[in-house]
Amino acid sequence: MTGLFIAFEGGDACGKTTQARRISELLGAVFTREPGGTEVGESLRELLLDAETPLGFRTEALLMAASRAQLVEEVIRPNLESELHVVSDRFLASSIVYQGYATGLPLNEVRDLSIFATNGLLPDLTILIDLPVDLAMRRRTEMPDRFESEASAFHEKVREGYLELAETAPEKWVVIDGSGSLEQVSSRVDDAIMNHLKLVLGNSSS
Repeated sequence: MTGLFIAFEGGDACGKTTQARRISELLGAVFTREPGGTEVGESLRELLLDAETPLGFRTEALLMAASRAQLVEEVIRPNLESELHVVSDRFLASSIVYQGYATGLPLNEVRDLSIFATNGLLPDLTILIDLPVDLAMRRRTEMPDRFESEASAFHEKVREGYLELAETAPEKWVVIDGSGSLEQVSSRVDDAIMNHLKLVLGNSSS
């Protein structure tokens, strides 16, 4: 027996972080994020998100993979093996989409690098909070980081990449319409988790 691993994915400002934190609290799960989640990962996060630091696309992919490798080894796998559920704000799919679909690096190479970093670990369920790019850009309230600073065409590729990935593995992905109210989106997320993973959520909005 191991815990269940749930990853939340989506474009910037889609609301996934809010949902990931909420679900982790309802499940009593370990919450983590990418890039970050460990001392090494948080140092890499600062570098990766700094819009003023120039990074090549391959460098970016390698740093993301390094952060993920440390997170799996230090946080995710040990907790799953201790029969604790883990909820992550972003995981492997983010690299495939942001460093693959959006920048043009070969998808298979980015995927293989990510699989190497996780030693084959994949989420039991990935929840994609889907939101039109124009609406997501209107939701931003803070100074944009490296990825948020990209043009709308970049973010359209991100969205298209996520939707394509979700279509390839419908048994492992759920696409949630993120354009409704917080209560509406929360209810959709709760239903997806209960239906796909047969988990009971305490104080669920559903």
